[in-house]
Amino acid sequence: MPKIVPKLQWHLPIIPTDLVSALKIAVIVTATLTVFFQDLTLIFTDALHNETTSYTLAIPFIFAYLIYRKRKMLRAVMPLSNKEQSRSIRHLASITGILLAATAVLLYWHGSYTFTSIEYHMFALPLFTAGLCLILFNPQTLRQLAFPMALLFFLTPPPSEILHAAGSTLQVPSAEASNAIMNVLHIPSTLTSENGNPLITITRLNGSTMPFSVDIAGSGIYSLIGFTVFAAFIAYITRGKLWKKTVLLIIGIPTVYLLNIVGITMTLFIGYNSGSDLALQTFQLLGGWIIILLGTLLLLIISEKVFKTHIFAKPAEKCLQCNSKPQPGRDYCRGCGRIVRPATVKLHKSDMAKLGAIILVAGLLITIQVPAFAMTQGSPIITINTPSGRQSSTQILPQTDQYTLKFIYRDTHFEALAKQDMSLIYLYAPLNETKEPIWTSLEIATSQSSLHPWETSLITSPQSHDTQHKVSQIDLRDIQLTQNPPIISHYFVFNYTATNQTQAVLYWFETTAFMVNSTLQEKHVQISLIAYPQTMSELPEIERQLVTLATAITDYWQPIETWSETTLFISQNGIALLTATSIAIALTIIYYEVEARKRKETSLIATGKLTNSSREIVKAVQKSKKPATLENVAVTLQKSTEEKITTEQLEQRLQGLEEAGIIKSSVYSQNDEPIQTWKT
Repeated sequence: MPKIVPKLQWHLPIIPTDLVSALKIAVIVTATLTVFFQDLTLIFTDALHNETTSYTLAIPFIFAYLIYRKRKMLRAVMPLSNKEQSRSIRHLASITGILLAATAVLLYWHGSYTFTSIEYHMFALPLFTAGLCLILFNPQTLRQLAFPMALLFFLTPPPSEILHAAGSTLQVPSAEASNAIMNVLHIPSTLTSENGNPLITITRLNGSTMPFSVDIAGSGIYSLIGFTVFAAFIAYITRGKLWKKTVLLIIGIPTVYLLNIVGITMTLFIGYNSGSDLALQTFQLLGGWIIILLGTLLLLIISEKVFKTHIFAKPAEKCLQCNSKPQPGRDYCRGCGRIVRPATVKLHKSDMAKLGAIILVAGLLITIQVPAFAMTQGSPIITINTPSGRQSSTQILPQTDQYTLKFIYRDTHFEALAKQDMSLIYLYAPLNETKEPIWTSLEIATSQSSLHPWETSLITSPQSHDTQHKVSQIDLRDIQLTQNPPIISHYFVFNYTATNQTQAVLYWFETTAFMVNSTLQEKHVQISLIAYPQTMSELPEIERQLVTLATAITDYWQPIETWSETTLFISQNGIALLTATSIAIALTIIYYEVEARKRKETSLIATGKLTNSSREIVKAVQKSKKPATLENVAVTLQKSTEEKITTEQLEQRLQGLEEAGIIKSSVYSQNDEPIQTWKT
């Protein structure tokens, strides 16, 4: 007889449960940071220098706290497997996760091919993390992380058009309320308008006047956005019914708005008594974070005193059956249902394949990643020291054969207003008198949010104030300046209604390292080319001149890297690819619902074939007091049948019904404490 040689089998080593979960979490975090690192760096750098977006600095801490708060539930649901599911739907969660992550990557690349790339990138972030969560874990884990992941959408503020529209709507009521309060206090105060903004002017005791303009920042819109994050956070972690949380969130919005009105009124009152300098210092102190923190404190007081809710759960009654060191096989308390020992997590070969694939794909993505804004190689000099003083340099822009480049002036007033580092005006004077001169504006800032789109200031803001438009829009569209890397500009043509003068603007954003008196500093810059055509028939020629000069400037600034052909193809066809993956996700969900309906019908047929005692157990599960723990099901069963059955016997019957696909066990969250329950 031939000798039988046993087949060698390779088995993965046994790894502790917590270490397996930690490994998967580490891969998700590493992959996310790898893909979105430059965008997150841009977002948080902007938040450090800009009060408008400073609230985003709190989001990582809120996110970490929510994960910590959910730690017990996560430990209970992460090990849940789908082995009991049929083969037809067993891998649907992983497939959906792959499609969701792919959709996020496609959205990222498509966004890089648009004028508002950073908004697309950050919208893709929570989608990407959700997809990885489904790939490595299960839908129950994603459900527990849904709110923390939703907070990631707040990493970028709403588009400037929405901000200006909302801020302009809030400006007038804020100014009117503060002005009315000053009059009630018998302080001479008048309300007028200046440049579309409400202007409150108070007359002091010495007869001098102090004007106070309630601009977009003073309207409280930025504090309102930051407070919305905190209000949603407070409403979510509050222990109470859903309607109380909803009302709490709704109350918080007008509360912080009223606090902003109080801040404006206090500023005016201090200005009336102590002068404008102290008043402005007070307004800066009371703005932003102070209003957000005061609003959060008031919301907590309202939550506790009015709605009788609490953030931290009250100590539950001690269950006499609970045992911190249960016997083997007894992973939850048969009395209260509390899960004292979550199921173990095993590292399967499929998990190793998924982890390796995610690491490989993340590494591949970083090699073909594209920046949010075009980066440049050169370090142009902004200012130089000369014997006659400090002057701006023309080396920052290219010289051409058709124009003479001149530095005109530095707009320090606009710098202070827009919170920019520099606002420089240059002129390209044409050598050919038949051509129009082209004015060039360089707005340089540490914060991206300090650079404002032209159409927002001239079109959106007046519409929000419901005031007469100073300009009428003629044309607004995107123009691609370079193919690789693709730099997208906005072409905006408008007409001044008062003078009937037409103005054409071509502008775009770049990021570069500037040399300022021998100091290298990375800045964001908005470059605007401006021309004034004499007639509408000149617009095609003006557009050609602007595009030609803009292309020369982008070439002069030397883009630091080009895109691969693959990246360009995906970005250019992003809409079609996104549509394909979105349809695939929708079809996957539809397929799951169809299969779920089939399973329900099969379960109903199987239920009809059960014995009377088994059917009574199923009814007890349905009618049991929530949560449907083993003890609660036993109590309900005894009331309906008066049948005496031990919890051990009932548990065995429930497990048998689960194997038959009639009921299933689930993890229920009771104040973030995992409870073993049953449901049909």
